[in-house]
Amino acid sequence: MARCAVCGNDYDKSFDILSRGKRSTFDCFECAIEALAPRCKSCGCRIIGHGVESSGAFFCCAHCAHAAGLSEARDRL
Repeated sequence: MARCAVCGNDYDKSFDILSRGKRSTFDCFECAIEALAPRCKSCGCRIIGHGVESSGAFFCCAHCAHAAGLSEARDRL
C-alpha cells in the first residue's frame, strides 16, 4: 500500500501521477486535483477543465477572465 501525498491515507488502490518530473502518490482523484490543479485567479476555484490562461494567470472561465480585465478571453467549446 502507498500513502497519499495530500491526506496521508494508506490505501491499497493508490496511484501515482508524474507531473513536471515529480512523481506523487494519491488515494483518489479529489486529492490529485487538490495537489495539481491550478486555482482561478478571480474566484479561487480549482480548474479541472480547459480554463483560460493569459500571461501566466489561470481562470476557470471567460467570465472570470473578463472580471480581471481580459476582454479578449473566450471559453473553449
